[in-house]
Amino acid sequence: MRWVSSRELVVFGTASQAPTRYRNHNGYLLRWDGMGLLFDPGEGTQRQMVLAGVGAHDVHHICVSHFHGDHCLGLPGVVQRLSLDRVPHPVYAHYPATGAEFFRRLRYAAEFHETADLRERPVDGDGTVASGAFGVLEARRLDHRIDSFGYRLVEPDGRRMLPDRLADLGISGPDVGRLQRAGELTVAERRVTLAEVSAPRPGQRFAFVLDTRLCDAVFALADGADLLVIESTFLERDAALATEYGHLTAAQAARVAAESGVRTLVLTHFSQRYRDPAEFHDEAAAHFHGHIFVAADLTRIPFPPRLGSSGA
Repeated sequence: MRWVSSRELVVFGTASQAPTRYRNHNGYLLRWDGMGLLFDPGEGTQRQMVLAGVGAHDVHHICVSHFHGDHCLGLPGVVQRLSLDRVPHPVYAHYPATGAEFFRRLRYAAEFHETADLRERPVDGDGTVASGAFGVLEARRLDHRIDSFGYRLVEPDGRRMLPDRLADLGISGPDVGRLQRAGELTVAERRVTLAEVSAPRPGQRFAFVLDTRLCDAVFALADGADLLVIESTFLERDAALATEYGHLTAAQAARVAAESGVRTLVLTHFSQRYRDPAEFHDEAAAHFHGHIFVAADLTRIPFPPRLGSSGA
């Protein structure tokens, strides 16, 4: 099965350190219009991609938060699949620069005929790691036991055309495009500006935050996110363990979402010590009143519609 919407999150795995019978190691693909960003491909990701109907051609960026095995041991299979399937476009790999040797070992873990154009872009600090028509992909250093980075995709702001206003002024067809490109148009000897027939359209935001204690970077990444994927390895009753091992609780993740103006919260990276996923939802719901998803393997989470659009 192929993607059915232009923006969505495809979940390949949701376990933490050890996979379980029901949860694979990490793996998440954000479909962003015609681009795919693969985050933290843990062991088994290639298989999960097949089960989810996602192909190697769908991957344009690979973003690794850090080099603990549950976040990167799927890289050899994914990298080799890019060449096996002869992916025609460049694929950019973003990962902590201090783990460059780990990435090289994973990239060349076994012999294969390399044909794919995989371009490494190590991350050595906070800032922009990629940009284009899609917007800006940013990274920020988190607080874990080893170097770890969170990622955030920010779409540029734009404008939404107002059909009723266009009709009132007699603007239609190719003239709409001319007005958008030039910013103004003369219609029946009247100068019409783009601002008269459109409204601001805030760009959408996505954030990915795994394996960290609470820190300023978590809030900076989550700020204004339409969809936040964030770890909730522990429940609040085990908050001391979360701090010790460099993780968050479901309650902490929810408080981040509430304080940062997040619209949709996706909890993931669950410790195998917990048996009932509903506990994570209930704990988060006490602090955050937006949409909450307790991520499950091989599920698809639609990106929220734009604010002000139908269904928002």
